Amino acid sequence: VQLQASGGGLVQAGGSLRLSCVASGRTFSSYAMGWFRQAPGKEREFVSTITVGNRNTYYADNAKGRFTSSRDNAKNTVYLQMNSLKPEDTAVYYCAAGKPILSSIRTMRAYTYWGQGTQVTVSS
Repeated sequence: VQLQASGGGLVQAGGSLRLSCVASGRTFSSYAMGWFRQAPGKEREFVSTITVGNRNTYYADNAKGRFTSSRDNAKNTVYLQMNSLKPEDTAVYYCAAGKPILSSIRTMRAYTYWGQGTQVTVSS
């Protein structure tokens, strides 16, 4: 599976962006799709995941209520709608595909495939 993330950019605080991640291959629908981010000088951190089938979503505490993950299996695409953006959301955002068990769904090691990242910059 190859992943290509896009949609990042520069936005003012309070604004919105929608990230997209397109996957190659026919098995997209069998993978949970996660979003992680990495700010300068910080470790990569979990943002959200949408599972297979019932499409349950999981969010980091700092994303709940502002970010929404969705997927379109017909388009092999996962989205991250980000609203009410804050300067602290500035980071490179990565999409990832994997088959995590619930207890590991927020960990990087649970995801096998990674996209190249897209930069999100939120100005104050």
